[in-house]
Amino acid sequence: MSTAAAYAMPAPDGAFEKITIERRELGPRDVLIDVKYAGICHSDIHTARDEWGSAKYPCVPGHEIAGIVAAVGSAVTKHQVGDRVGVGCMVDSCGVCGPCLADEEQYCEAGATMTYNTPVDPAVQPGGYTMGGYSTQVVVTEHFVLSIPEGIGLDVAAPLLCAGITLFSPLRHWQAGPGTHVAIIGMGGLGHVGVKIAAAMGAEVTVLSHSLGKQDDGKRFGANHYYATSDKQTFRELRNRFDLILNTVSADLPIDNYLRLLAVNGTLVQLGVPENPMSVKTFSLSAYRRSLSGSMIGGIAQTQEMLNFCAAHGIGAEIELISADEIDGAYDRVVASDVRYRFVIDAATI
Repeated sequence: MSTAAAYAMPAPDGAFEKITIERRELGPRDVLIDVKYAGICHSDIHTARDEWGSAKYPCVPGHEIAGIVAAVGSAVTKHQVGDRVGVGCMVDSCGVCGPCLADEEQYCEAGATMTYNTPVDPAVQPGGYTMGGYSTQVVVTEHFVLSIPEGIGLDVAAPLLCAGITLFSPLRHWQAGPGTHVAIIGMGGLGHVGVKIAAAMGAEVTVLSHSLGKQDDGKRFGANHYYATSDKQTFRELRNRFDLILNTVSADLPIDNYLRLLAVNGTLVQLGVPENPMSVKTFSLSAYRRSLSGSMIGGIAQTQEMLNFCAAHGIGAEIELISADEIDGAYDRVVASDVRYRFVIDAATI
C-alpha cells in the first residue's frame, strides 16, 4: 500500500478536512497517477452531504481527474511514466457483460465501480469503498485511464471527464450535426460545455435558460440563439422547433412545455437528476412521435473520442481554479449557481 494526502468530508453536516488515505499496491495492469487537477461536480456535493442517502465516510469525492502518470504496472501497454492522463466517473467494470463488450461500461450489468463511494474488496481499497480525486495520487486500472491530448490544458480538461462526456455522448448518439436543431436547457457546468461541443459538431444551437443573464457567454461559446424560459413567449415561438433537447438542470421543470418544443421524431434527453418523479402527459409525446429519454456519461472509448474531439476543436471547460481549503465555499457557491462555470481544485494545494 501507498499513502496519499486527500481532502475528505467526515460527516453529512461536516466540513472538508485534510487526511491521509491508503492507495492499493500497484498491480500489473494498474497506473499510478499524480493528480494535478480535480473538478468539482454537483454530484460530489450530493454525495459528500449525503443528499442521496448512500454516502460512506470519510468521503473523498472527485471524478474529474487530470494528472501525470507516475508509475505503471508490469503489464501496462497504453500508458507510460510522464503521460498526460485523466480519470472520469468509473474506475472498473465487469468487462464481460453485453454493455461492457460494446464499450458501454457505464451500463455494466454488474454495476460499474465508480471513482468514489462505491463498495469494493477491502484488499483492493482499504476501508472497502473507492475514494476519488480530491487527493494527491490515485491508482486506476489501465483500461479506465484516458489520454489527454497536448492540445488542451490539464486544468480545463479535468471537467470534461464528467461534464464533457455527459453532453458529448447524447450529442453523438442522436447524431447532432449540420442540419440539426439542438437546444440545451441550462448553461451551467454541464450546459456550457454542451454548447461548445454541439456548435463544434455543426448543429444549430439554442440555449434555453431561465434568464438572459449569460446570453453573451452563450453566443461566445457558439450558441446561435438564446432564449429566456421565464418569458412565456419563448414556448410559443419555439413550438415544434428542435430535433434534440438536452436538459442539464436538476430542478423540477414543467417538462410538457419543453416536449412541445420538439419537432416530429424529436427527442428530449434528461441529463440532470431532479429530486422528484417526473410527470408527463402522454399527448405531449404521441402527437409528434416525440421521445423522452435519458443518458449517463459514456463508455471509455467514447470518452477518449470526446477528449480527442475537444482538443482538436480547442474546447475546454470555463473554470475557476481554487485551492483545497476553498472546497466548502465552492460547494456553497455551486448550490447558489454562483460559478462560471466549473470549479477546479489545484491538487498542489492538497
